[in-house]
Amino acid sequence: MTFGKTFAALLLGATSAAALASASHAADAQAEQAPAGFNWSGVYVGFGGGVGAVERGTEMASGGVSVGVMDLGGQGVFAEVTAGYDYLVSERVLLGGFIDAHAGNIAFAVENAFGPGELSLKNKYGFDVAARAGYLLTPSTLGYVLGGYSWQHIALEVPVPVPFDTEKDRSGYVLGVGMETAVSSNWTVKSEYRYANYGNNVAIEDVGVGALMFEPTTHTFHVGANYRFGAQNGGGASFAAPAYSWTGFYVGGAIGAGAIVDEIRDTSGIASINGIGGEGVFGELSVGYDHEFNDIWVAGIQLGGRYSGMTTQLMDYSAFGGPKYEGKADYGFDVIARVGAKLNPTTLAYVLGGYSWQHVEEEMSVPGYSETRDWNVDGYSIGGGLETAVTNNLSVNLEYRFSQFDGHVYEDIGSETIPAFHTVRIGTKYKFN
Repeated sequence: MTFGKTFAALLLGATSAAALASASHAADAQAEQAPAGFNWSGVYVGFGGGVGAVERGTEMASGGVSVGVMDLGGQGVFAEVTAGYDYLVSERVLLGGFIDAHAGNIAFAVENAFGPGELSLKNKYGFDVAARAGYLLTPSTLGYVLGGYSWQHIALEVPVPVPFDTEKDRSGYVLGVGMETAVSSNWTVKSEYRYANYGNNVAIEDVGVGALMFEPTTHTFHVGANYRFGAQNGGGASFAAPAYSWTGFYVGGAIGAGAIVDEIRDTSGIASINGIGGEGVFGELSVGYDHEFNDIWVAGIQLGGRYSGMTTQLMDYSAFGGPKYEGKADYGFDVIARVGAKLNPTTLAYVLGGYSWQHVEEEMSVPGYSETRDWNVDGYSIGGGLETAVTNNLSVNLEYRFSQFDGHVYEDIGSETIPAFHTVRIGTKYKFN
């Protein structure tokens, strides 16, 4: 997929650049603490970007009755700028707020279905205004949650028979979690996950059989850098950071959330839909080994297995005694290698890549009857994240992965389904050393 190549270049480039740029700072770090006297209170500005997916729960509404239609999905990239203010209310607790603006191309798209060209439903630009509450995991690294208001401009672009655009503005809420770590006297870098929901409202007033309604939700992963004014003015945290060794075997667990984007292709090559959407949560267990080189670089390998509730609704006419058809990506595993650089003595920025395997179960049901079928697909995952030590043996991490799987062909209907996942996990590891 073109998106996979674009995403790989974006994510690996951005995260690797952050890790490499910080290596010189890490090499000079001699103490288990943040850059001298780092003060988290104050005004900051920042920039960044990321990747994400949209899932649009779709309904047809007529005469006060709604019928579930195929969930639409999409994926893409975005850029953003940020301004905010934080205040350290105690040695480890922080409160703050921010506003950021973003623009991108996260979109559902259909190619060649109505002739040459692409029909798209695209998240073009928007902004978030949110508060956040954080806790200093170490003097140099902050873990935080956020919540607030989100506004998004959405455009429906149709190429044929007569090109036209339909644009909507949607308001909703945003929730998220992130990690931010100091890398120099005034600069920090962050990794962050946000979930936004824009409500179930009319998208197109009349399509012949009623109004078409969408409930857009987005799952986005952000990588950014912030410049903090006055970070060296004193008032920084004074507690000690752990003496953590990155070399050793570990066991870990994680919880996560994410979106599915299925590309559907006509095997005759006539049309392609990118894509059919789904979302949900999952749990994961892992074992692995890391090794630290030259007090800067860390490399390792990990085996992880997950169980997921990520589900795609393909149709739901059960309210009228009709069929309901849904698919669930229920369990799978990954064999992942990673390499990273220490941004400071207790925090690692890393990229990863490896093999992924996924089991999918599909169920179609009508009153009094149901049928289930399943299939397996191979693929790859790439991603990155931040990990920080919180005790001498325990670390926590926030990580994003893009997983692309091989296609599954339905010979009886002449179509191919090509699944892709955008997932974020919050994990913890216990290292034996």
